[in-house]
Amino acid sequence: MISQPKNQYKPDYATSPGEILEETLDALGIKKKDFAESCGLSTKHVSQIISGKASVTPETAIRFERVLGIAGDVWNNLEANYRAFQARKKAGQELEKQVAWADKFPVKELIRRGLIEKPKDRIHAVELVLRFFGVASIEVWEERYALVGAAFRHSPVFKSELESLATWLRIGELLAQGSQTSPYDRDLFMKALLTIRSFTNLNPEEFEPKIKALCGEAGVALVFVPEFPKTHVSGASRWLTPEKALIQLSLRHKTNDHFWFSFFHEGGHILTHSKKGVYINEPDAAGSEEEIAADAFAERILIPPKEYKGFVARKSFSRTSINLFSEKVGVAPGIVVGRLQREKHIPFSWLNDLKRESFQGGS
Repeated sequence: MISQPKNQYKPDYATSPGEILEETLDALGIKKKDFAESCGLSTKHVSQIISGKASVTPETAIRFERVLGIAGDVWNNLEANYRAFQARKKAGQELEKQVAWADKFPVKELIRRGLIEKPKDRIHAVELVLRFFGVASIEVWEERYALVGAAFRHSPVFKSELESLATWLRIGELLAQGSQTSPYDRDLFMKALLTIRSFTNLNPEEFEPKIKALCGEAGVALVFVPEFPKTHVSGASRWLTPEKALIQLSLRHKTNDHFWFSFFHEGGHILTHSKKGVYINEPDAAGSEEEIAADAFAERILIPPKEYKGFVARKSFSRTSINLFSEKVGVAPGIVVGRLQREKHIPFSWLNDLKRESFQGGS
């Protein structure tokens, strides 16, 4: 679970120090002019403080304390609270202009997953979305997600909606921030991937902690975040810092061939592509050069090319032959079936019982 800041009480009003000053002077029967002279201030300045046009500075608060006997801290606190209230009120007025922006995000799903509270109104929803992303304004949000946004604006292939995808990515980022990893080591990560390949026949409850630990030791945080409505992404990879990479999987597809292919696909990005990129995998979309290269890496590491070429050449794709070949190369039969289906050696309706159900990932 991602921890969110608890709500603090925020009153919908604040008394200005000027109001208190005016009430105090009236109660004591002191005229503004006389009070100003006693404080060494102009009558105009005192009037501006009373009207809220001028602030009570710490120095002024000390003068008030000496003349009225009310502690300077009282005046300072009144001033701080009043100015903070005014700033929040102004910020709220700005948020009113941004409700249409917040409406694009999957707020209901965030509430359902317990990641944000239920907003009191649409303006509060804007505040909650900004807080969830950890940004102060829409401008900062757009800057932070500029790479993702640029990919969507310049490519017609993406089917996911940007705001839903950004929300999914943010959850992965928050989970990864709480994940302890060693500094990234490319050789150690490659070694980890080769070891992880041997886990494809294990059940999820057996391999999940193992692959997370091996990735973490190599400087890669691995998180599972179920997909959001209006997203079609299988996985994503990026760098959180120069020493910490992130692989995020949605577990969108239910079978192990998709899971392992997605995992090694993202691993290929981490190993070979720029640390400045954000790599998003929508399986049904036409891929970029990086996506095609990551696909090829996943294919090579899961099934050795030479052995696969020989197996396909025989054109014998029975249940028995696939089981024997899978045992020979050391991967789950479902992975071989999935590869044969993608390359149209067999119909998508064949031998799906050789695939295993993938788990519904938690965090």
